[in-house]
Amino acid sequence: MNTKLVRIAELAKENPKMKFTSLAHLLSEEKLKICHRELLGNKATGVDRITKAMYQEHLNEHLAGLVKRLKQKSYRPLPVRRTYIDKPGTKKKRALGIPRL
Repeated sequence: MNTKLVRIAELAKENPKMKFTSLAHLLSEEKLKICHRELLGNKATGVDRITKAMYQEHLNEHLAGLVKRLKQKSYRPLPVRRTYIDKPGTKKKRALGIPRL
């Protein structure tokens, strides 16, 4: 998968206006398990209030469903929770997006 991702990155860099229709063919349960293992477990919960540990309890089922929805193009991500935090030294605020795990 790494070589395919490198090639996609090269194409995107060479032609910034290129549109990719789908990258779902690069995803598998095994690759997503690796990604899940690499996630840090001490981060805040997302919009769905699910932690890494909670998601891992039924990891195989979660990933099987996720891969299926991605390949069927029926996956719909939850909207990102938007909050605004103060910018140091000014009265302006910075947008902070909080996705789901």
